[in-house]
Amino acid sequence: MTARRLITALIGVAAVCAAAAPSALAHASLVHTDPSASATVDRSPKRVVLTFSEPVSPRFAIVSVTDARGRQRATARPEQADGDSHAVSVPVQTLEPGWYLVYWRAISADGHPVRGAFTFAVGPNAGPAPQFAIPSLSETAATTPLVVARWSAILTVMLAVGLFVLRALIARPGGELDAFALRRVEAGLAAAAVAALVAIPVYLLLVTSEFALESAWNIGSLVPLARSSSLGRALVDLEAVFALFALAAGAALALDRPGRARRSVAAILALIGAGLASGALLLVPGIGGHPAQTSPAALSLALDWLHLLAGSVWFGGLVGLLLLVGRGPARWVLMSRVVPRFSKVALGCVILLVATGTGAAILQLPTVSSLWQTSYGKAILVKLGLLLVAGILGGLNLARTTPRLGAAAVRRDERLGSSAVALLRRTVRGEVMLVAGIVLAAAVLTSLPPPPKAIAEVGSIDAHVGPGAVRRTVHRGGYEVTVGIEPNRAATPNVFEVRLSRDGRGVTGASVVARFLMLDMEMGTLAYRLPERSPGVYARTAPALVMVGRWGLRYEITPPGGRPFDVVLLDRAEG
Repeated sequence: MTARRLITALIGVAAVCAAAAPSALAHASLVHTDPSASATVDRSPKRVVLTFSEPVSPRFAIVSVTDARGRQRATARPEQADGDSHAVSVPVQTLEPGWYLVYWRAISADGHPVRGAFTFAVGPNAGPAPQFAIPSLSETAATTPLVVARWSAILTVMLAVGLFVLRALIARPGGELDAFALRRVEAGLAAAAVAALVAIPVYLLLVTSEFALESAWNIGSLVPLARSSSLGRALVDLEAVFALFALAAGAALALDRPGRARRSVAAILALIGAGLASGALLLVPGIGGHPAQTSPAALSLALDWLHLLAGSVWFGGLVGLLLLVGRGPARWVLMSRVVPRFSKVALGCVILLVATGTGAAILQLPTVSSLWQTSYGKAILVKLGLLLVAGILGGLNLARTTPRLGAAAVRRDERLGSSAVALLRRTVRGEVMLVAGIVLAAAVLTSLPPPPKAIAEVGSIDAHVGPGAVRRTVHRGGYEVTVGIEPNRAATPNVFEVRLSRDGRGVTGASVVARFLMLDMEMGTLAYRLPERSPGVYARTAPALVMVGRWGLRYEITPPGGRPFDVVLLDRAEG
């Protein structure tokens, strides 16, 4: 396989991740409901209130309350509950005795949609819980249009910042030849700035249409909603800060005279202003994404800022080299001065990318196995693979191209210089493609929610079960444990049963506690003690599976006079 085909294949993997990323739930976890999930209340509530782990926008929330016949009983749109930004509520009609389904959708602060459902009953004669028809609880921000739009916005912003750094700091030797070449970089910077100023609002409109469940072409109704979500406000801020950066960078370059060995005071001040604007610019994506929602937020934001800065300087610098090299017999003279400087900067950027990426992964991933067991982790692995191949090409430039250009400059050997430039052009093109693929993988990554911390609490899994009713036997320390779950459906009470025996006889007097950990989103752990209903049979009917998705079920069993042990199942519950 040629290098070009390898690069194309790796970028294709990133594109497949973008197109086929599975649905996942998000950061805004439901922490409390009123009425409580699967509870029975004595009288009809006036409102249904949902409280989340972080602020949610009522404008993009959906709360549906239906009875067993599917009739809508909510009487208005969701609104903020008692001024609490974490809670939304809907008024309901007077509810007759019976069971009711609450279906909800919300948008988390970092822009991920999340849906769920639960049931409650109005007593005192509610009767048995019916089998509700639950709408799809699957939704993701990693759709192809959103990922492509996010990729375009991130890529053009990074390109503009990187081209500015290359032009203003790395590729500024004196001479008329250099000034002519630098104008090509300035033209590239202007094109990148225009592209970013278009790409950011396009992404904002697509995101807002996804949140509002409206057509992206309905611009008149979407624009007033642009700042109704945390991510929308971050994108509006990004557009404004980028425009300031573009103006500051343009002023700095207009005041700069490449033919002068030293910058004027005005040029230095303008350069400092543009640098501060670019620093503020690269901080905005983290504030509106995962880093701001990850503890400790200050460290997470710092790692994200450094990661974006290193990636921008590397990517923009690579594109800038292609613009600088141009055409002409003496182009190797300029490259012999610029490439050694950039190669050292690029090496530092790659090291910084690996270090900050590793630090961010440690903060985000609850276990090492999350790298290959979750969509978020797989996106990290794709990104890392592309980075390693790009690093190899960069190492080739550092080990072969840079020395050749240096030797050509010393010997004034045009033939050697031209061959070095030809090799440089090929390798840099490959690096540009790879880094663009890395940014695509990053766009997928930031469109997926990190795996919940509960994955680390599950531990070793004894069996994978579900969907559907469960009957599974596990042997542990001389005991036979048969676990049953009936009907194993979300948003309805289930019967959880443990049959504990030894040498074919039921074990009485044991302590059995069942813990339920949601593995698709952050949610508090539910725990129930299973009373002994007959010799060796411990069971309880409980509203434990309140969400569709993957659950870690840990049964903590303490036999009388014996050592305690756990049985862990990974269950998939459906609606």
